[in-house]
Amino acid sequence: MEKSKQFQFDGGAGSYILTAVIGWSITIFTFGLGYPWALCMYHKWRTEHTVINGKRLKFIGGGLSLIGLWIKWWFLSIITFGIYIFWVIPSLNKWIVEHTVFIED
Repeated sequence: MEKSKQFQFDGGAGSYILTAVIGWSITIFTFGLGYPWALCMYHKWRTEHTVINGKRLKFIGGGLSLIGLWIKWWFLSIITFGIYIFWVIPSLNKWIVEHTVFIED
């Protein structure tokens, strides 16, 4: 199968490892409450290294705008014994896509 010329990714292991270590540290030291910020760091790294049809992506979401949703999803998942997770995953993906834009020249 041939490689796509429309989609490119130029991220490297060094910057990924640094992002992952910082993200895990934030999550562990805040007992999971900082996970929205860690998640946003990861998506910022991923989109900054993604190019579609010659246009670079940018993630504009932030942990503060996600924390309310995160607490609500966490609470609903607990009271439904984990069943609500089936709604969390698509909702989180929707939030991520809605906070991703193309960088304008």
